[in-house]
Amino acid sequence: MSELYTATATATAAVTPCRDHRLIHAQAITTGTTDRSFYNSLITFYSKSNLLSEALLVFHHHIPSPNVVSWTALISACAGTPLAFLHFISMLRHPTLPNQRTFASLFKTCASLPSLSFGIQLHSLSLKLSLSAQPFVGSALVSFYSKCRLPLEAYKVFDEITQRDEVCFAAMIVGLAGNSRPVDALSVFGAMKACNVGSTLYSMSGALRAASELAALEQCRIIHGHAVSTGFDSNVIVATGLVDGYGKAGLVSDARRIFDALLPRLNAVGWNAMMSGYAQQGDQRTVVELFNLMEAQGLVPDEYSFLAILTSMYNACLVNEANWWLTRMKVDYGLEPGLEHYTCFVGALGRAGQLDDAERIAMTMPFEPDAAMWRVLLSCCAMHGAADMAWAMGRRLMELDQQDDSAYVIVANVLATNGRWDEVAEVRKLMKDRMVKKEGGRSWIEVRGKVHVFLAGDRRHERSHEIYAKLGQLMEKIEELGYSPVWQEMSHEVEESVKKETLWYHSEKLAVAFGLVSDAAPPGKALRIVKNLRICKDCHEAFKYISCVVEREIIVRDVNRYHRFLNGTCTCGDCW
Repeated sequence: MSELYTATATATAAVTPCRDHRLIHAQAITTGTTDRSFYNSLITFYSKSNLLSEALLVFHHHIPSPNVVSWTALISACAGTPLAFLHFISMLRHPTLPNQRTFASLFKTCASLPSLSFGIQLHSLSLKLSLSAQPFVGSALVSFYSKCRLPLEAYKVFDEITQRDEVCFAAMIVGLAGNSRPVDALSVFGAMKACNVGSTLYSMSGALRAASELAALEQCRIIHGHAVSTGFDSNVIVATGLVDGYGKAGLVSDARRIFDALLPRLNAVGWNAMMSGYAQQGDQRTVVELFNLMEAQGLVPDEYSFLAILTSMYNACLVNEANWWLTRMKVDYGLEPGLEHYTCFVGALGRAGQLDDAERIAMTMPFEPDAAMWRVLLSCCAMHGAADMAWAMGRRLMELDQQDDSAYVIVANVLATNGRWDEVAEVRKLMKDRMVKKEGGRSWIEVRGKVHVFLAGDRRHERSHEIYAKLGQLMEKIEELGYSPVWQEMSHEVEESVKKETLWYHSEKLAVAFGLVSDAAPPGKALRIVKNLRICKDCHEAFKYISCVVEREIIVRDVNRYHRFLNGTCTCGDCW
């Protein structure tokens, strides 16, 4: 009879309402069944129905001698709460040793609470029991360390797993992508394919997230091809990742094709991804059109929809429109703007030169200004050469984070532009006293699926001789066309020849030169550069002329937006 109850419970668990579980439980009580496996299953069924009290009752009243399966069912029922830890300690005192599923459930709880210290102790125990290198426990450990922002620890665990399956690879790819290590995430994705391990929805979406962060077009195309061959391209989550990936890589036309193909099935997340792609281009008209189409489809815009709208207004320097949409968000949709929405509005005001109004909004909004807000204001002050206000914004940013190198660098540049060298020295002394290290500007370009990274004055590349020779030729040609260096980008009092050489060898210029000598794109096709910081005024000016010399489009994605240089102009309209 007990076998019948267990089979009945198992068959009906996923499809019947909670009262059926209770009916089976009642029948088991009236017939006096003592089958432990039946009650183990019942604990799981009750927990999946959010009936924790019933699950606890079954464990304490019907299982006099719980085994590891019983304890694991109870621990899993309490997943995400400290109760899981208490039951685990009771389990060890019983004494019963955990199995792989016990560890997996506990690591998930440690990540969600979070509880790093308990997770490390569990890791130690799993090592003693020789379970940490097993795929089931190993993948849970990788996820735990990744969610605790310890990607290196996660990779150590991954490296020790003896037989990595698709779950292990997916956990590592998602973990690295979520911890801003996109190059490593794509490397693991490549290793997964080289090992002939199958892809999952999670590994595919993680790889796409990494490609999006890098704006790596070729990687996005490779993953897209893999998605088509495995049938994942029709999945809404993967399709949304492709829309986001192509959008962030600047190919909004490709993103739009995928978007249109799956239009009837996409949810608000997919629409927001498409709007975000256009917003980075400063194409506010298309963003607004999509917003209206989204509503016509019966979807309700959320805070991310409005963030895309406001981002597009910020990138297009449209103050009145940004204010209108911010008001509409509150009045017409009942959505409270968040800090990011206000940051976009303040940025639009600042770029338009309304610095006092921008500061007033930042000080009176219903949020405490964060570092991003002060950084936007500081950048706007730099854009308009407002040295005194830049000093004030810089100090506020330094108060929040003394190690934020951007505060010191931007302030020093603005002061240098205004010839206030004594104050520039004061800023540099502050950096030295506080041991602040300046983040180096990095630019990268993708050539045949490989990402090449450059620093300012970088000579480590194996083709550096060709790169510098090509760059020298380019600079000479654009000087003949009328280019003159933007000296304000130099924050040091040095001779003009030294200034000139320093400006010539900025990382984005090296990346363009490498793109040309390596045939990164066929003739007539755009060169695509990504920069981790804001593109400087001198490189921006130089690229206008270089686009004329090489007779092709140059696309630069900096920390703020996309710049498309063609025939001596940029789509940003010199507003960035």
